[in-house]
Amino acid sequence: MAEEQEKDNTWLIAGVAIAAVIVLVVLLKQDETKHLQSGAVAASNAEVFSKIDAKKTGNKTEQ
Repeated sequence: MAEEQEKDNTWLIAGVAIAAVIVLVVLLKQDETKHLQSGAVAASNAEVFSKIDAKKTGNKTEQ
């Protein structure tokens, strides 16, 4: 009698796990960079750099 072999799902499980990790990384990366799309970072950087420039020019004494 021929014995039936059990179906090996190892590669299927590994593939599903890899796909799940990739989807999770993409979703977390989108959530992490959400604040960059609002322009708040650019506005904050512009304000900081303008204050730094004002401080540099305000401390100079004319000779």
